[in-house]
Amino acid sequence: MELGYLPARKLAHLLRARKLSATEVARAFIERIERVNPKVNAIVTFLPELALKQAKALDRQKRKEGALFGLPIAIKDVIPTKGIRTTFGSPIYKDNVPEADHLVVERLRAAGVVILGKTNSPEFGAGSQTFNAVFGATLNPYDPTKTCGGSSGGAAVAVACGMLPFADGGDFAASLRNPGNYCNVVGFRPSTGRVPAYPHAYPWSNMSELGPMARTVSDAAFLLSAMAGPDPRAPTSIAEPGSLFNRPLKRNFRKARIAWSRDLGGLPVEPSVTAVLEAHRKTFKALGCTVEDAEPDFTGATEAFETLRGLAFVHRAGELIQKHRDKVKDDIVWNVEQGLRLTAAQVVRAEGLRTQLFHRMRVFLEKYDFFVCPVNQLAPYPVDVEWPREVAGVKMGNYLDWMKSCYYITVTSHPAISVPAGFTPEGLPVGIQIVGRYRDDFGVLQIAHAFEEATGSWKRRPALAS
Repeated sequence: MELGYLPARKLAHLLRARKLSATEVARAFIERIERVNPKVNAIVTFLPELALKQAKALDRQKRKEGALFGLPIAIKDVIPTKGIRTTFGSPIYKDNVPEADHLVVERLRAAGVVILGKTNSPEFGAGSQTFNAVFGATLNPYDPTKTCGGSSGGAAVAVACGMLPFADGGDFAASLRNPGNYCNVVGFRPSTGRVPAYPHAYPWSNMSELGPMARTVSDAAFLLSAMAGPDPRAPTSIAEPGSLFNRPLKRNFRKARIAWSRDLGGLPVEPSVTAVLEAHRKTFKALGCTVEDAEPDFTGATEAFETLRGLAFVHRAGELIQKHRDKVKDDIVWNVEQGLRLTAAQVVRAEGLRTQLFHRMRVFLEKYDFFVCPVNQLAPYPVDVEWPREVAGVKMGNYLDWMKSCYYITVTSHPAISVPAGFTPEGLPVGIQIVGRYRDDFGVLQIAHAFEEATGSWKRRPALAS
């Protein structure tokens, strides 16, 4: 039995039925990581002995407790893990070993996971290209000369290559959706507060959300069920329990209304991306949906996003820049300095624009059930390029500009998912972005599941992982 590509839910069933032991599963994934990871550099802190120790302890339990009992995972390297090195992709923290777990890690441990190590991320999770000075770049498994996206790039590649059944990630500008798109896996950015975060430097009004990555929507929902739910340490967390994501995803979408956008109101999009996505208008029609060309007004999204991101980076890295400016990459310094230059009037205006964008999307989705658009505006680009300077002939002004197709949605605070949708003629993955009504995370998962079953694009595996 090939465990690497077995669905997480199936693997969990076999573990709970004692048809597989946690130790057997851990050994299988350790062997796969040892064989495949050197080709892609996705898992950067690898702890096979610790994983086996955890697995053996689970096998000694009389009761198989925890929804994720015995399932292996590796945690994104910007999420603190007690007793396990967490570098944030920065030379400043290359030997950092936290004394406490992040809230999400606490939950995953309580759910019974076996932690194999950490997945690669850009420095402090900044940017949608996974490289850093500590571990280097993570390579796209469908073409190792190309980027895997980011910032949850190590997670996406590990899942795509069968080195993990699923993985955690985070999404500020695009960091779950972008690598999901580039690696032919699912990346889900939940509603604000669905997955609480603690510790957190900026917990009251933040645009960064934690969420799941998996090969299928069902497995993403399965992992989300253990990540989601309220916590008193996270003041904006949603009260609903994570268990609601264990409900069946099957749903009839006859007469559902889809708003279809090729470019979110005029963003540059490469023809190779458009060609893959346009073919799927008929997929939604075959599901019984009506499909109309429409998009909300995204006026002010860039101003709001760049202003509020600058503010967030002052919280995240302001003091760090003062002490270690020479050790931090230029894009982070730029983002912090942008935040430090902000006036009260600019922050107030940005918050106002964000509010307007939320309500415009909310009202728009009173007419439509879902908004469908590109995830990324271009296919995976060369891995030695920090960020694309041009998209479809249009010059990009900074390292965030090429992510507008995702961060426009970020500013609205609505849930969004990237689902595998096909490949360019060069064999590079293209995902489709589905946005749902505010806090209708389950509805987004349902239509993504229906799309996934109708297309089967997720079944195409990278050759190097075979």
